[in-house]
Amino acid sequence: MELIRKYFPQLTARQYEQFAQLEPLYQEWNSKINLISRKDIDQLYEKHVLHSLGIAKVVQFKPETTLLDVGTGGGFPGIPLAILFPECHFHLVDSIGKKIRVVQEVAQALQLTNVKAEQVRAETIQDDTYDFVISRAVTELKEFYGWVRNKINKPYQNSLRNGILYLKGGDLTEELKEVKFKYKIYNISDYFEEPFFETKKIVYVPF
Repeated sequence: MELIRKYFPQLTARQYEQFAQLEPLYQEWNSKINLISRKDIDQLYEKHVLHSLGIAKVVQFKPETTLLDVGTGGGFPGIPLAILFPECHFHLVDSIGKKIRVVQEVAQALQLTNVKAEQVRAETIQDDTYDFVISRAVTELKEFYGWVRNKINKPYQNSLRNGILYLKGGDLTEELKEVKFKYKIYNISDYFEEPFFETKKIVYVPF
């Protein structure tokens, strides 16, 4: 929690309370369903919560922004961002039902009324479109782009044009050689000083 206070000192008491609840909630659920490795669960705030919140250093979402979190797993990056932006609307999807059940239970425990969690593959969502698609390294960017390119609204209200905000790690040189669309890379180490973030990036694809 000290990491959250360090980088997000302006949070409300309610938001701090919700962030503080994450550790016991995920400890409990992780003992039943293996969402997060045992090594990582002890560093939940750094490796999962703060990592997710890196997106908030790139863009501060305005109220009523709609976001689709693809392959959310246990709720990252969607749940931390939903706490941070309570006036935005988050649709968290994953193909694995037991993971979505955890996300639903966590959102309910935190009283996050701005979160909808659903067991569905992103590419099968037909009618809904969003301002941003967010995700954390579920596949290579070229393939991911193909899944979600028809799901992004054109009119935009935020400081960034609508598009994809994709959390990735490591050397992306080879992977990005394959893409034919515009993108911009943000280094999370520009915002967070912990060594874990040295190779972590956000790839932004504007639409």
